[in-house]
Amino acid sequence: MDLEDQLKNLFPDHVKEDVSEENDLESQGIWLQDDPIICKYEKRKGKPITILEGYTGAVEDFKKLAKELKQKLSVGGSFKDDKIIIQGDYRDKIMQILKEKGFAVKRVGG
Repeated sequence: MDLEDQLKNLFPDHVKEDVSEENDLESQGIWLQDDPIICKYEKRKGKPITILEGYTGAVEDFKKLAKELKQKLSVGGSFKDDKIIIQGDYRDKIMQILKEKGFAVKRVGG
């Protein structure tokens, strides 16, 4: 007698439900917003950086997103003042990654 048969004996009234695949972000708990995330480029101390701002969800979700972007791009960065700061000019790659995840992204500046 396998586990499924044992469960049927213990809970005869239970109806098996189909579990559908959810969006990758929703299963991780990251909230998608309606307003676009602003992706802009700056130079600080002569070095290029990419800044993401305008996320209206929870701070913890934005931190998870920052960590994931840094890992995928293999670059350094930080999370300060509700902004993700990525070292280098990665606007195109970041915008592509965010669009694949379902975010609306707006490019600001050059």
